[in-house]
Amino acid sequence: MSTSLEQRLEAVEAAIAELKQQKANPEPNWIEQITGSFKDDPIFDEVLAYGREFRHADRPKDDSSTQS
Repeated sequence: MSTSLEQRLEAVEAAIAELKQQKANPEPNWIEQITGSFKDDPIFDEVLAYGREFRHADRPKDDSSTQS
């Protein structure tokens, strides 16, 4: 089953129209929506501290040059 040139062109034009619509009305960036939402939250600071501890837990204790 072959698609005619006209059908293919219509599909391309529809795709371009959809892309233009998406560009004109972009979805909100989820990172920008949550940035700063935990500012000055002591519980979030505690979560960050636990994460830091976890990341550093498998590092050798005697090698201070890799700690940051």
